[in-house]
Amino acid sequence: MDEHMTGTAQKVLLVDDEPDIVELLRYNLEREGYAVQTALNGKDALKSAKTWHPDLVVLDIMMPGMDGVEVCMQLRQLPEFKNTVITFLTARGEDYSQIAGFEAGADDYITKPVRPKVFVSKVKALLKRSGADRPEGRILESNGVKVDLEKVMVHVEGRDVQLPKKEFELLVLLIGKPGKVFKRDEIYSQIWGNDLFVGDRTIDVHIRKLREKIGDERIKTIKGIGYKFDA
Repeated sequence: MDEHMTGTAQKVLLVDDEPDIVELLRYNLEREGYAVQTALNGKDALKSAKTWHPDLVVLDIMMPGMDGVEVCMQLRQLPEFKNTVITFLTARGEDYSQIAGFEAGADDYITKPVRPKVFVSKVKALLKRSGADRPEGRILESNGVKVDLEKVMVHVEGRDVQLPKKEFELLVLLIGKPGKVFKRDEIYSQIWGNDLFVGDRTIDVHIRKLREKIGDERIKTIKGIGYKFDA
C-alpha cells in the first residue's frame, strides 16, 4: 500500500492486483492534482479506506482473495461510506461483473483496457456528479431548501427530509444552480452517466418523487427541454 497526499486535494483510492495499472493510473491522477492511495488487494483496500476516507474508490472486480464486489459490499455497510463514490474496473464483455457491481452498491464502472485520459475524465465526472468536487460551499440553500453536502442531509423549511441517493444527487444538481434549466440529456449524464442504460421515464419518476418530498412548486418543468429549481 502506498500513499500520496496533498493538502485539501480530492482523494482517490486505486485498487487493482496489477501494479503496472495502478502506477499508470496513479501517475495520471497525481498530474491532475489528486491525492492518491493505492492497494493491490481487497484487504489492504478496506484498511486504507477506513483510515483515509477517500472521495472516490476505484476497484478492480476480479482480484484474488477478496474481490472488488466484496470490498464494495463491506464499505457500503459502514455508515461513513454510504455516499462515497465507488466505481469498478471491468474487462470488456464482463456484463455479469457489472451487474454484480451495481447490486453491491457501485455507482459506475470503467472498462479495461483503461486509457489514462479517458480514466481521468471519468474520475472528474464521477466526483462532480457526487458533489465531492466542491472544496467550499458544503451547504446549498435556496427557496426554503437547505442541502448539507457533508452530512448528506436535506432540510425543507426546518424539517428533515430523507432522500435516496439518486434523488439527493438530482436535488444537488438542480439546487446547485437555481434558475438554470438543465436539459434532460445533461441530467442523464450528470446523475446516471453515459455508460448506463436508463429508461426514458427514469428522470420523470425521480422528479415526481422529489417534488412529493420538497414541494411541487420548487422544481419547474420546462416543456420539451428539461427542469430547473425555482429560486
